[in-house]
Amino acid sequence: MTDFPMFPLGSVLFPHMPLPLRVFEERYMVMLSRILPDEPSEFGVVLIERGQEVGGGEKRFTIGTVAQIQQLDANEDFVVLVAQGERRIEILEWLEEDPHPVARVRDLPELEWKDDLLPLREKAEEAVRRTLRVAAESGDQQWSADVEISDDPVAAAWQLAAIAPVGPLDQIALLRSETTESLLSALVEMMDSAGESFGAPWSEE
Repeated sequence: MTDFPMFPLGSVLFPHMPLPLRVFEERYMVMLSRILPDEPSEFGVVLIERGQEVGGGEKRFTIGTVAQIQQLDANEDFVVLVAQGERRIEILEWLEEDPHPVARVRDLPELEWKDDLLPLREKAEEAVRRTLRVAAESGDQQWSADVEISDDPVAAAWQLAAIAPVGPLDQIALLRSETTESLLSALVEMMDSAGESFGAPWSEE
């Protein structure tokens, strides 16, 4: 267990995904000043269940991701940084803010890869990219259907979860996956449901 600086956000961060942030609140400026001397410089990201990112009073989910700072540019009024999702954490207890949020956390086990999952991984990637193409016809999407993903199979599985066009509650369910197989299977199932919601059901041919 570790006491860890936390940054509650209105979005889910997955392992192996970038996180661009514009930091201007004083409490998070203090947090950055404390963690930047460390190598690596890390903080936890957790989704806000309800409430606002600014002003407190929000309720937060109990699973999150460690973000590791990769780039940082500061001026007098704000800091622009890019962090990278590293590993998952479970929030065991929220501690007194100091002045930023702090939680007692534990690392969750890393997902493992087995080569016999390759057909499922390919099926999941096909389903996600297909759904992204359909979703693009219905409106703006953050991710292109042609976005590149990692050659590492576990990293690729997390990246597919991150780019899949689903809502934050589904993203949290994916982030809670205990095995690579359950993550990929959930993705396939969610993409089937998402395809129907976009009005474009497809066959399994």
